[in-house]
Amino acid sequence: MSADEETLGVYRARARDYAAMTDDLSGDKHLAAFIAALPPGARVLDLGCGPGRAAGQMAAAGLIVDAVDAVPEMVAMAAAQPGVTAWQATFDQIDADALYDGIWANFCLLHAPRASLPEYLSPIRRALKSGGLLHIGMKTGEGEGRDALGRFYTYYTEDALRDLLIAAGLRPAASWAGCDTGLAGTQDDWSIIHAYA
Repeated sequence: MSADEETLGVYRARARDYAAMTDDLSGDKHLAAFIAALPPGARVLDLGCGPGRAAGQMAAAGLIVDAVDAVPEMVAMAAAQPGVTAWQATFDQIDADALYDGIWANFCLLHAPRASLPEYLSPIRRALKSGGLLHIGMKTGEGEGRDALGRFYTYYTEDALRDLLIAAGLRPAASWAGCDTGLAGTQDDWSIIHAYA
């Protein structure tokens, strides 16, 4: 499944706007919890890293950080973060075996079609070391569609997402829910789950 070109085009055109929205993650409790759950010097993958702000904070905390995104403008910004190794890749190009202590998939896999998500979760599971941590954030709801900017989304209930994680061989643990305003200016419900390999 190739990436959705309309969605990527929005991120290419709005890369600077998106970067401005994520400029300061110092108070992000979910990022802090992810970092705290990992061993010192852990190797992590920031999947769909965007401008790399989270990757930069992980590197500043002493983690070894790889970051990937399908948008070259985002990759360039992520690569400029000290301590971050970034390259361009789509979800179906993740090919690692027990390499990572943690994978940060923060509101990126929501752009995958429903039929493709299991195909992406399987290599994510393989890329994690035994006991490794996956942080996954998704907008909640049902169905698929495009937002006002033209980005494609697939929505899941938390229960459906947990079932998909279990089917991929992961063990869901803590979760959080909330509602925030995104790039399109709409208020969207979301769920974050930590799951272990």
